[in-house]
Amino acid sequence: MAHPRKHVPAMLTLAALDQRRSTPTRQLGPPGPDDAQLLRMLKTAVRVPDHGKRVPFRLLRITGDARVALADAAEARLREREPEVGGGVVDKLRSRFTAPPLTLAVIARLGPDAKIPEVERVSTAACVCLLLLQAAQAEGFGAQWLTGWLAYDRPFLENTLGLAPDEQLVGTLAIGTATVEVPERERPDVAALLTDWRP
Repeated sequence: MAHPRKHVPAMLTLAALDQRRSTPTRQLGPPGPDDAQLLRMLKTAVRVPDHGKRVPFRLLRITGDARVALADAAEARLREREPEVGGGVVDKLRSRFTAPPLTLAVIARLGPDAKIPEVERVSTAACVCLLLLQAAQAEGFGAQWLTGWLAYDRPFLENTLGLAPDEQLVGTLAIGTATVEVPERERPDVAALLTDWRP
């Protein structure tokens, strides 16, 4: 017998989900979420598909003075990698951490697993990033998911952020109050992306 269709809360609609957009980090300012708001957002963000119930992720919060300290460390590492780097690139990198009041690093915990492939565990962590974007917007904040070179730079990840060798940064989520209204951008034509498999 078929189960009756569950009705979701009125606020959770496709129209609401369609409103998601990224707010550029430089256009995020205070206030950010308080502790209660953040924990509520995270409660939503961890409701992700998780094959084997591994919870293959953890979260790192960067707020307050830690934002400047992380910007300093990222700049120092960038100058090691690119001694001739221009000031505009440095400023953009620094503002990634100093502009938003809150940055959350989403870290995939990988390591050996005889049953669940690594790619599935990374996918679970990536889903956390997407749900964090949605949860931030639902709470009235702007947010942006970023990667870039530092997401793959092992000296930065291990020596600065403290990741273990078997961990991977999936992205940093900048969260704050949007200082401008973010315009909609062109989205893919979903009909053009859809094909039917036929035997």
